Amino acid sequence: MTKDDITDLLEEKHNVLFKWIEKQPKEIWEKGPEGKWTTGQQIQHLVNSIQLLNNALSYPKFLLKYKFGTCNRETRNYKSVAENYQKKLIENQDRARVFNQKLKKPTLKERESLLTKLQIQSKKLQYKTKKISDKNLDSLVIPHPLMGKMTIREIIMWTGHHTEHHTETLTMTYGEDL
Repeated sequence: MTKDDITDLLEEKHNVLFKWIEKQPKEIWEKGPEGKWTTGQQIQHLVNSIQLLNNALSYPKFLLKYKFGTCNRETRNYKSVAENYQKKLIENQDRARVFNQKLKKPTLKERESLLTKLQIQSKKLQYKTKKISDKNLDSLVIPHPLMGKMTIREIIMWTGHHTEHHTETLTMTYGEDL
């Protein structure tokens, strides 16, 4: 995927999520199925995830190279990244469950602020994606807690899929439209 394709993907996946949220009653923000995240927690998780990536991309490239190394393989395409993530989720359900229990529940008062943060972080990531050289996108790696080391291009593509994954989770829980 080119940088423009990736930024378009991020924009599309976030727009779908925001449109879904706009149609939902505010009451579902703090409610969720037993043992599952609330809508607010899903959004908090996405904000945290993108913010961590944006922070990592703010470091000087030589520091990323020194700390995490470089890639010794071809960059995977979007479909491979998405399929690998789904596979890792299934293989690591217990690990994911423990990780998921730690996420605080945002209140309804925090809703607008959190949605604004998600929008800002998404736009920041799109901007940073366009500014990074193709060489750095494909050679520098960043560790993902579930997937291991990924090239920057892969982890940015994964971010699009990750947003889609959480949007699908929400629509399966609450329906396409309420």
